[in-house]
Amino acid sequence: MDFRAILEEIYSEAKAIPAVGSVASTIPELAKINPNKFGMHLTTIDGLDFGIGDSNEKFSIQSVSKTLTVAYAFSILGEKVWERVGVEPSGNPFNSLVQLEYEKGIPRNPFINAGALVIADILITHLKNPKQELLNFIRTLSGFETINFNEDVAKSERDTGFRNAALANFLKSFGNIHNDVDEVLDFYFHQCSLEMTCKELAHSFFFFANEGKTKTEKQILSQSQVKRLNALMQTCGFYDESGEFTYRVGLPGKSGIGGGIGALFPKNFTVATWSPRLNEKGNSELGMYALEQLTTKTGMSIF
Repeated sequence: MDFRAILEEIYSEAKAIPAVGSVASTIPELAKINPNKFGMHLTTIDGLDFGIGDSNEKFSIQSVSKTLTVAYAFSILGEKVWERVGVEPSGNPFNSLVQLEYEKGIPRNPFINAGALVIADILITHLKNPKQELLNFIRTLSGFETINFNEDVAKSERDTGFRNAALANFLKSFGNIHNDVDEVLDFYFHQCSLEMTCKELAHSFFFFANEGKTKTEKQILSQSQVKRLNALMQTCGFYDESGEFTYRVGLPGKSGIGGGIGALFPKNFTVATWSPRLNEKGNSELGMYALEQLTTKTGMSIF
């Protein structure tokens, strides 16, 4: 498969279509990003790298980080993780309070904000230095020591994160947050502020495609655990547009309002895209188009 030629073809086609969508405005720091940025990077299971466009420019991965934090929690707690967060699609916006109330404080899945806050709480309980240990974990996954938090983005999230604060306090009222709410929120805002390039993100996702092993053969999760997280990405990774992504693209993946998407084809490749213009569901318009073209042109999807 000539991935380089295919990516170049996708890039030229993507750049030629009319710009659709707008940059996230709920976090002021993200609103400053050039909306016309577009990058894509693919890493094959045998270690070949192919990048196009702005694939080496760092961006805030936002909710794509939820795949990495739940993997970390799963590696520590195993199946006990699912006692506090479910594995079902939400069918609602990612920051919904309504669903949390009638389901008595158990979030539908770890990819909606409420679920990610519970995962943050679990990590704070089990880690001595949570933020630094999360960085260490992600640097191990990716092989890049340059990955870090963007403190300006974290502050911007903290200054405007009223709904996340409401979710955290609501979870606390149900007994599903065990630590101090402010500490949980600080950790969560920092995980969302993680900055990566498309290449770094594709490498961070490598273990999801490689039966739980990083590029350096370090076993992060078991084959069975990775299968479960990939299934969660397939059904829940794009919030209430997860069905649409499955229909159009056919890969497990996760989006973020920074415009990034990480996706994978098990035992074949991982791929990351970045384009800040979002559709009405909060997913990258151009990223979804590019990944749809990738699976169409290669004929490679899990279906």
